[in-house]
Amino acid sequence: MDSISNMLIMIKNASRSARTIPVVVPFSGLKLSIAECLKNEGYLSAVTKKAKKGHAVLELELAVKDEMPKVTDVKRISKPSRRVYMGVKEIRPARNGRGITVLSTPKGILTDKQARKEQVGGEALFMIW
Repeated sequence: MDSISNMLIMIKNASRSARTIPVVVPFSGLKLSIAECLKNEGYLSAVTKKAKKGHAVLELELAVKDEMPKVTDVKRISKPSRRVYMGVKEIRPARNGRGITVLSTPKGILTDKQARKEQVGGEALFMIW
């Protein structure tokens, strides 16, 4: 299974539920970097690392705007079966600027805007809006 896709689908499903409950996902360094990136962009309100039953987990709280979560949908771009890489000239705004594309670059996990500013390309992980 793809652990990044699992995390994204958990966030998407939590945003569609009527209650605002924290999303708990197994911990990894990559997931922490992605969660911090989403927090900086305003899609998550809090990211905490905790231990449950002896295992490290991430607890993610969704950001809410007008009593609705800010996350509407998520689309995975690069998968384990098909990796998609973008050069800096190929990076376009997601959903006409209403969303973000998250990339894994040599400078770390960056959004499309940050990658264009840093003049670096990389593996396109997913789009979120």
